[in-house]
Amino acid sequence: MTTQQSTSNELKNCIDACLHCYQVCTQMFMGHCLESGGRHVEPEHARLMTTCAEICRTAAHAMLSQATVHTAICGACAQVCEQCAASCQAIGDMDECVRACRTCAESCRTMASGGGQQQSTRTTGSGARASH
Repeated sequence: MTTQQSTSNELKNCIDACLHCYQVCTQMFMGHCLESGGRHVEPEHARLMTTCAEICRTAAHAMLSQATVHTAICGACAQVCEQCAASCQAIGDMDECVRACRTCAESCRTMASGGGQQQSTRTTGSGARASH
C-alpha cells in the first residue's frame, strides 16, 4: 500500500467515524437522554452531547470538502469527543455513545497530527504543490 493510499484510508476512516459519532450522539441525546431524564438531561451533559454531535459533523464536512483547516477542526473534535465519552460513561447506560466518541477521538487525533494531509493539498503535473 502506498503512503497516499494509506492516507486516503485514514481520511475515509476518520470521516466515517465522525459521521457515526454525530449520528450516535444525536440519536442518543434525542431519544435515550430526553426519555431517561435526570442526570441525562443536566445542562452540562446536554451541551456536551450536542456540541460533540455538531463538531463531528463539522469535522466530517471539512475533510470531505478538503479544507486545509481540517487538522485544527479534527484536533478540537478529538478533545470534545473525549469529554463527551467521559460524561456519558460517568452517567452510565450510554455505552454506544462512549464507544463512538472514543473511536472518533482516536481517528481525529490521527488527522490532527497530520494524517490525511496529502488529501487537502493538490499537486500540479510537475509534482509541485499548487496553492489554494
